[in-house]
Amino acid sequence: MLTNDMTRLCGEILAMRRMRGSLMSELQHGAKGRKQAVTELCAHNGSARAAMARRTRNERVAFLNSLRRSVGSHRRDVRNDLAGARRAWAGKSS
Repeated sequence: MLTNDMTRLCGEILAMRRMRGSLMSELQHGAKGRKQAVTELCAHNGSARAAMARRTRNERVAFLNSLRRSVGSHRRDVRNDLAGARRAWAGKSS
């Protein structure tokens, strides 16, 4: 009876060691997979951020160029209005 219990216990210990070994192997493979997934995610995020930076830079440049043209046009209009007002106050006709 004791021999049977010891044999059974030894078998259970060996089975659990094998299960632990397979679990550790699965965990190692899973860790490698996660490491690769994280590496790919970081690479994707880096390229997406670079693309977004290029796009927003181009949009800012376009906006500033448009603003520069608009402000230049308004300044020209104000300058012409002031010149017309000076002529009118001086009594000169256009």
